[in-house]
Amino acid sequence: MELDTEKIGDITVVKVLTDVLDASNTEEFKADIATIFEKSKKVLFEMNQVKFIDSSGCGVLLYCLRQLNSLGGTLKLYGLQESVRTLFCVA
Repeated sequence: MELDTEKIGDITVVKVLTDVLDASNTEEFKADIATIFEKSKKVLFEMNQVKFIDSSGCGVLLYCLRQLNSLGGTLKLYGLQESVRTLFCVA
């Protein structure tokens, strides 16, 4: 999974550099994110390149939220495409 990270103060910005977050790449995403969660408790996912998320993609984002919450951290999503934002509004 192609991710780009940048530290801004105490927040880690993770740019998700894929257009699809689905069953084909969620395990790789989860593994790559685990190392980031070890170093930072405040994470922002910049999602403006993601055009499609399926139920597996939603599941991995929920997993990330729960992981950070259990560590006392926070997760925010930024730059959601309209189609992806609609999915979260419906859910």
